[in-house]
Amino acid sequence: MTTDAMDAREYVSARRTTGRALKVGILGGMGPAATADFYAKLIRATPAARDQDHVPVVIWADPTIPDRTAALLGHGADPSPWLKRGAHYVALAGANLIAVPCNTAHAFLGAVRSAAAPVPVLDMVAETAEEVARSQPGATVGILATTGTLTAELYQNALSRCGLKPLIPDSTAQQAVMSAIRQVKAGGDLAHARRLMSPALRSLGQLGATAAVAACTEIPLLLEGHNSGRIRVVDATAVLARAVVRHALPAVPRDS
Repeated sequence: MTTDAMDAREYVSARRTTGRALKVGILGGMGPAATADFYAKLIRATPAARDQDHVPVVIWADPTIPDRTAALLGHGADPSPWLKRGAHYVALAGANLIAVPCNTAHAFLGAVRSAAAPVPVLDMVAETAEEVARSQPGATVGILATTGTLTAELYQNALSRCGLKPLIPDSTAQQAVMSAIRQVKAGGDLAHARRLMSPALRSLGQLGATAAVAACTEIPLLLEGHNSGRIRVVDATAVLARAVVRHALPAVPRDS
């Protein structure tokens, strides 16, 4: 279990007793389009036949959170105070489980968990690595992410712990990835951003990757349709949505 284990077990136990879905807090705004994409994927991942079958959600979307990559590269403000404030607010709003749909923010996950305690916070990076390992054990896995995420080695470490071989783009390809991410954040030309992403994905395949993680929540918006090729693209945003459903929905039958 990739939450704060003891707290998560307590919440799951309560869930099974009451038969009610947990209220999910989404700590977002990094960026706004990625947060909206995550919520849409959470809705699609939920086995619902009516409004009442969906997971109760409170969204805290704060686009003023300082740039996570800039902080990790040493030339930007520490986003931890903003992340801690957001985690505190969603916990006060009654969230029983928190999801953070920003991969780079997971470099600061300890601060989020300290502010949210005792509410458990899912680990998107670990959930994604575990899902890839289940479907492609021992695979070489490319990482499409911000330079901050790569510098913090979030996915390199998580994939290695799961027996996978991490692979990162070369410097030219990584510059193209960052340019594409900035296009999405700026509401720019998505067709151009997709053209920037394609060589990076292709180069990972040439280096031996059989899977690639879309490890920035803007990237899945640019990679639709790529799963039909040699590389299987794993959408970390969708993995997090499925993890939320798995943890939040009651395990007992609901009233009709």
